Amino acid sequence: VQLQASGGGLVQAGGSLRLSCAASGRIFSTYTIGWFRQAPGKEREFVGAIDWSGGLTNYAESVKGRFTISKDNVKNTVYLQMNSLKPEDTAVYYCAFDQKMNWGPPFGASSRYDYWGQETLVTVSS
Repeated sequence: VQLQASGGGLVQAGGSLRLSCAASGRIFSTYTIGWFRQAPGKEREFVGAIDWSGGLTNYAESVKGRFTISKDNVKNTVYLQMNSLKPEDTAVYYCAFDQKMNWGPPFGASSRYDYWGQETLVTVSS
């Protein structure tokens, strides 16, 4: 499975950005796609996840109500819509792909994801 992430950039606080993660390759019928981020000097943290159908999502508390994950099943692309961005959202963002486990926790366990996209940088200025 290959993941192609895109959409990062520079935005002012309060603004919005949308990241994309396109999946290709040998994809099974059920899977989970997660978003993670890593700020400078900090550990990688879970942002949110979506299931294969696009109907189930899970979010970190820090982004609930501001970030929304959605999925285009035709394009096999997952989107991370980020609104009301804060300077503390500045990080490199990654999408990750898991097709070993059924939908359910632990969403934030990096080890469950076998495939990772390249990083895309999001910078939020104050």
